[in-house]
Amino acid sequence: MPEKINLLEKFGQFDGVWEPRIAAHYNDHEVRIARAEGEFPWHSHPDNDELFLVLEGELVIDFRDQSQRLSPGEMLIVPKGVEHRTRTENGQAKVVIIDPKDTPNTGNADTAFTAVEV
Repeated sequence: MPEKINLLEKFGQFDGVWEPRIAAHYNDHEVRIARAEGEFPWHSHPDNDELFLVLEGELVIDFRDQSQRLSPGEMLIVPKGVEHRTRTENGQAKVVIIDPKDTPNTGNADTAFTAVEV
């Protein structure tokens, strides 16, 4: 029988920002949660799209020609190969990120934070 997952309880298991944690797996994807605060570096993912869903706070996703502001309950999918950065302007945001399994959060395995299970 499948078990429900409480994402807000999972957020209570860590404090770091920009350090995604794996909350669940489905097919060949990872449902990651992350605390966002300040600014994450510019990067892209050459082989896959990236989904961002905001649970709490506000997340800004910058592209080279525009920005999108996400509030709780809003999501955005960044197409593969599109350079972007995420940031917050007013405190911390709690974000769900869905990526294919083992996708480096910086787009580069050498500079990525290795997501761990919570």
